[in-house]
Amino acid sequence: MRRPRRSPWFRFATAGCYPQEHAGVEESRSVGEILKAFIAAGALLSLAPPAAAREPRGAKLVVGQRGEPRSFNPVVEIDEPTRIVNSLLHSTLARTDPVSRRLEPALAESWKKSGDGRRILVRLKPGLRFSDGRPLTAADVAFSFEVFQDEKIAAPQREVLVLNGKSVSVRMLDDRSVALDLAFPTALGERMLEAIPILPRHRLEEPFRQGRLRQVWGNNASPSEVAGAGPFQIGRIEPGRRLALMRNPNYWRRGKDGRALPYLDEIEFVFAPSEDSLVARLLGGEIDLVAGLGSGSFASLKKAGNAQHLSPLDLGPSLDYTFLLFNLNRSSPAAGQLKRRLEWFSDARFRRALSLTVDREAIVRLVYRGHATALWGHVTPARGPWFDPSLPRPAPSLTKARRLLRDAGYGWDGGGNLVDRSGAPVEFTIAASSSNPAYTQTAAILQEDFKKLGIGARTVSLEFRSLLDRVTVKKDYDLAVMALRPGEPDPAADMNVLLSSGKAHLWNLGGPPHDWEIEVDDLMRRQLTATDGRKRVELFHKVQQILASQAPIVSLASPNVLIAGPRGLAGVVAIAGGHPALSNADSLYWVRNDAGASDRSER
Repeated sequence: MRRPRRSPWFRFATAGCYPQEHAGVEESRSVGEILKAFIAAGALLSLAPPAAAREPRGAKLVVGQRGEPRSFNPVVEIDEPTRIVNSLLHSTLARTDPVSRRLEPALAESWKKSGDGRRILVRLKPGLRFSDGRPLTAADVAFSFEVFQDEKIAAPQREVLVLNGKSVSVRMLDDRSVALDLAFPTALGERMLEAIPILPRHRLEEPFRQGRLRQVWGNNASPSEVAGAGPFQIGRIEPGRRLALMRNPNYWRRGKDGRALPYLDEIEFVFAPSEDSLVARLLGGEIDLVAGLGSGSFASLKKAGNAQHLSPLDLGPSLDYTFLLFNLNRSSPAAGQLKRRLEWFSDARFRRALSLTVDREAIVRLVYRGHATALWGHVTPARGPWFDPSLPRPAPSLTKARRLLRDAGYGWDGGGNLVDRSGAPVEFTIAASSSNPAYTQTAAILQEDFKKLGIGARTVSLEFRSLLDRVTVKKDYDLAVMALRPGEPDPAADMNVLLSSGKAHLWNLGGPPHDWEIEVDDLMRRQLTATDGRKRVELFHKVQQILASQAPIVSLASPNVLIAGPRGLAGVVAIAGGHPALSNADSLYWVRNDAGASDRSER
């Protein structure tokens, strides 16, 4: 297959500049102004060729991905593969423009916020339809807010909608208008309009009333069952192998050229168990695009890029953070068999001691080959003023780690092995996803670091879904190397992780909160309801300081955004949050090569 010989598929539109201290943020600045003060790291924009150079209808983009979605139901999404696919199947009332980062209308035609910030009047675009052809009306908006705020559904978005026990009240004014009434002003304001995918009431109201909504639209669903208002709809499902999303003919958006979007007729996801498999398929022409590459694969593709007409790019700092997760689930079904280890992990001195043995710079150098930033907290520098540069950044110190462990009642036997108060040796496993070499390599480095303390650590590689099931459902693990990706720099993206009631509060899922977790809950709710931007930054910095002190996770590194794709793909805008190349999926298109043919039409 011949790739088009054209200029690189990405071009810098703007470079992010991030203040390292919040002292320069004026007290009078609003939340919106703070968010506009920086752009998501590595935002890129390709040059759009003339309309005549676009690939005609029928074009397809094939995306390689580790891990398949667990569901097509947006109320249950907590993992990245599920979130990526659902973002293409469903639409929200508003969207953040991936280049300007400004909020713009999506399903909504317009909105108006009251002077006191407690009411938002929303007017829908005329003629909206779901992918199954049924009208999308204000009744669907009201139903969607009811679902996402329902305590039993426990959707991730509930944490930013229901504050201090108060829900957003939604009233239908007519078929195209709703009034959203808030108990009190919040920092999100009208940005809550992009938090809620609008669901088809005609499809989902019955299972919702019957209490089985979380069970519908699983990844084994029939394509005809699922309806949404996004740019694509489900075409074909081959579990474990591939998923084809077809163009939604009822999609509401048009391009700047006036043509109905999306330009592509199909996006196909090809799933592979390993990065090596994805890279081999990329080089073989079976797939077009891979994001989230490891540094080793990235280096190999850089060498092969010219011959294969690929453009591997390092887009710079990301919002992602890789961390070591401690199991603090005292109410876990597996708590009995984990009892001794849970006692170790529940002591913050033990956790801080392990943190002090970790050589983060070595992880950046050896695992990521320099394409990453060492972290001592979960917020990355790419998040601008929300990043707290004052957090301590201690160098590895076995002396300090041993002192903490002695203070906590630990000692060493004649062989130099760490033992607890009862004389039992300290041994545990470190689980990591086998599909990502960076995680297994990181786990191996941690294993060696902990051996220096006399700890018998052992790495365990698990398939991604098995690892997720161990952590989020069975809660049957010791430590795990994990990674999370906030959808945006704003702390609202952390609510589902940091609130003790959050569905991604991985270290203590559903268990009674510790005192420090209650303090974090209070700070996170206060920052979300504060309308003063400087105050929000101050509160969120306090949260980071508590987490650094209590260490329920040991933050390790933030990998750069590494991506590889063909030079003939245009319209791509890459951002640090979300999928690096699919944030603007409805506007992607292929360009013709020098001979006048398009790459995709030759397949």
